[in-house]
Amino acid sequence: MTIKRVVLSALLVVCAGGSTVAAATPPSSASPDAGPAGAALAITSTAFTNGGRIPIVHECTSSGDNDPRKKNESPPLAWTGGPAETQSYAIIMRDVDNRNLLHWIIYDIPATVAELPQNVEHVYKPTVPAGSRQIYYRGSASLFGYQGPCSPSSVNTYTFTVYALNRATLTELNENSTIQTAANSITRASLGSAVISGES
Repeated sequence: MTIKRVVLSALLVVCAGGSTVAAATPPSSASPDAGPAGAALAITSTAFTNGGRIPIVHECTSSGDNDPRKKNESPPLAWTGGPAETQSYAIIMRDVDNRNLLHWIIYDIPATVAELPQNVEHVYKPTVPAGSRQIYYRGSASLFGYQGPCSPSSVNTYTFTVYALNRATLTELNENSTIQTAANSITRASLGSAVISGES
């Protein structure tokens, strides 16, 4: 008799008018960085682990030591779990031990793209990923795109932050925009972000 009551109770919960009833999930239970499958936005690199050493090939070539191993090549990056509303992505690199100095901004990365190759071209509009744009770096070097770690007398922490944006293109930016202006536009349009850090 007890078994019959349990089975009957289960049937009453599962079935209503011949259709399955699913419990509703409150909207507030989802992470703001959650993608369609509920996974949080995350960023990784095959060049280094989070908190690990950034390989010397990614260091700047403008430090004056003429080390041939330094190539100023941007590291490969990949990300997962962007919000469903994401229309594009952007990456910002900062030296957190040097007043968050901005080293690299690439934006207007299409929402269908989830990775950057190693050594993105140092041009305003790189070939890969198609549609993306980069800010001109003014500092120890003057170039579009990536400027690698340049801290020969110390070991600094550098962060690479991926931002999921609510706009497909940041039309207010162009090849003459400053790196700080671009960073401000990106943070204003951000739906969520994720960070990986490395030492150099």
